[in-house]
Amino acid sequence: MFLNNFIAIAQQVGVLFILIAVGFGCGRAGLITKHASKKMTDIVLYVVTPCVMVAAFQREFSVALLGKVLLAALTAFGILTVSTLIVRLVFRSKDEARRKVLQFAVIFSNCGFMSLPLQKALLGEDGWFYGSIFVAVFNVFCWTYGLVDMSGDKKQLSVKRLALNPGIIGVTVAVILFIAQIKLPTIIIDPVTHLANLNTPLPMLIIGFYLSRADFKKAFTDKGAYLAMLFRLIIIPLAAAAVMALLRMDAKMVIAFTIACSAPTAATTTMFAAKFRRDVSLSVSVVTASTLFSIITMPLIVSLAYSMTGM
Repeated sequence: MFLNNFIAIAQQVGVLFILIAVGFGCGRAGLITKHASKKMTDIVLYVVTPCVMVAAFQREFSVALLGKVLLAALTAFGILTVSTLIVRLVFRSKDEARRKVLQFAVIFSNCGFMSLPLQKALLGEDGWFYGSIFVAVFNVFCWTYGLVDMSGDKKQLSVKRLALNPGIIGVTVAVILFIAQIKLPTIIIDPVTHLANLNTPLPMLIIGFYLSRADFKKAFTDKGAYLAMLFRLIIIPLAAAAVMALLRMDAKMVIAFTIACSAPTAATTTMFAAKFRRDVSLSVSVVTASTLFSIITMPLIVSLAYSMTGM
């Protein structure tokens, strides 16, 4: 059973990495430029991500399902909070710029770009649904705690900035439609669904482009990056899966959240490092190396989660 799950998951991860390879090739060939990748990222953040949220929450409302939503949100928050406590104990370098990057790199995974396509491929609409809840909590956590911690300035925390975050707007609209039991007409939901489906190819092309610009030699020579990857790719997702399985949570939620936790380091790490003058080169190394290693670790960790839940 484990081997069958591993092969099936590895195939799905392989599909994502083939798309990443296409992005890598396009980057090397100059078909995707830095300007183009930025605009593609904006499309994903401001158009595709909100559509993913809306499409995922177009379900029949029930009190039981609302309870699952609240439990999933609380669980996601708990995972991120415990991850924060762990990194504060493990990563204690006196070099603040380096310490902040490593801590951020471990806490925040690429749960939007890398996880949602895999969750949908493996678990269908339920996986997409639970994955969207995790991403919603992730966005709030990232743009509150993550922003303040990386910047070292509480003044960076802005209600306006949080409220205008496209991911937050998307989930707010989605939840309102869900609770109000408003079903979008076909002429609206079909375009929304088509745009949401872009969440698989576009992010992978973007990741591939950034890998085409990475210094691989440097990415694989930083010892701190390896320790961060150990926690980001193996320890935290395994611990999260084990605890959720022991608590007998919904099997599909356990798998979906394990996928989110086992994703490589978020590209936001480099964005924040550059903005707040932290160790940018270290952030690029962790993002690059963790993305490449995840082709092996994600199938392994998710397969173990399947075994824990008996799926």
